[in-house]
Amino acid sequence: MIGFIVAGLVIGAIARLLRPGRQNLGWVATLLIGVAGSIVGGVVASLLGTGDIWELNVLGFIVAVIAAVIFVGIAEGMTANRAS
Repeated sequence: MIGFIVAGLVIGAIARLLRPGRQNLGWVATLLIGVAGSIVGGVVASLLGTGDIWELNVLGFIVAVIAAVIFVGIAEGMTANRAS
């Protein structure tokens, strides 16, 4: 479980670095976005037969980062709507 949290933080941080511009998100939001991306990546890797949802593999990691970048964009849109 601790490894899952650490992986979520890493994936969330990478997603925020890949997303251009400044995001108004804290570390808890980064963690949640990274964990959500990890779950999506694990499910996709599991469905493709490259590993289990709880395993760390290359395909799952790549899909997790892509999903987390999308989630960062969604979170940005949600926070921008609140500000205006």
